[in-house]
Amino acid sequence: MSPIQQEAVGNRFDPRLMQHARERTWAAVQGIRDRMRPGISEDQARAEAAEVFRALGMERLWHPVIIRIGPNTTKTYRERSDASVRLGENDIYFIDLGLVFDGHEGDAGDTFVVGHAPEHQACADAARALFKVVADAWRSQGLSGEALYAFAQQHAQAMGWQLNHEIKGHRVSDFPHSVHKAGDLGELGERPSSGLWILEIQIAHPSQSYGAFYEDLLSVD
Repeated sequence: MSPIQQEAVGNRFDPRLMQHARERTWAAVQGIRDRMRPGISEDQARAEAAEVFRALGMERLWHPVIIRIGPNTTKTYRERSDASVRLGENDIYFIDLGLVFDGHEGDAGDTFVVGHAPEHQACADAARALFKVVADAWRSQGLSGEALYAFAQQHAQAMGWQLNHEIKGHRVSDFPHSVHKAGDLGELGERPSSGLWILEIQIAHPSQSYGAFYEDLLSVD
């Protein structure tokens, strides 16, 4: 598939609306974070998330709401959570949202810690730091999607974390981006353009059952 096809958009695509969807989706992440408390289950958190989405004027989901708690934070997008898990007093969780605003797709994800859990906090901080290093390499070095994930792997190892190789980023666009589906960012042989690709970072502790996730739009803005 040519780079032009891989970055095709619809007739109504507007970069300003992509940024608006991005901002609204991040607001939704924060709204859900504000509702997380010890004892809550992932199912309960997703149910309460619907109230956050309504308040923000979300049009629809473009991918299911993912909220992972504790040992479920090591699972990939397609893996089923252990439904018995509840958020502990000192625990870790992440939120992964794909929401549509004004016909454009927002995709955002971050990891948070409740209580006193310094090892978990280090993991959440590492996911954000790794995202920043990789995104900065995209801006400064013009790396391809493939090269970005090879770069991410090297840096994750150097930081003492395991990178989840099944999580390799993807396209977003005016909804539905599946019309212009172009494969994973980690398989893109060209430099990804600004405002069209989601960089996903998921890491895990090398020997313990917790991990962290962070994703955002690759954008020069």
